[in-house]
Amino acid sequence: MEQQPNQLNIEISEEVAEGTYANLAIITHSMAEFVIDFVNVMPGTPKSKVKSRIIFTPQHAKRFMKALIDNVEKFEATQGPIKDLDEVQLPVNFGGPAAQA
Repeated sequence: MEQQPNQLNIEISEEVAEGTYANLAIITHSMAEFVIDFVNVMPGTPKSKVKSRIIFTPQHAKRFMKALIDNVEKFEATQGPIKDLDEVQLPVNFGGPAAQA
């Protein structure tokens, strides 16, 4: 099969395809870059580790933001509004029973 000019062939490894769960993103920036650290915070655990760090140029950060907004709007158009965490009441035992020693 002949590749069209300017066509990008993207591959993904099996490990990366499995994904990494994160429920917190910490965003910082400088004049040259935006850094997004993705963290998985578990209830009742005082310490959490960064699972992944993505570094964007300011231009790519803005393109990413627009793409994310577009995708959230498309999701909500078919699935209904996404409630903000402030609107969702998490159960007291969220995350399972408390650990015992």
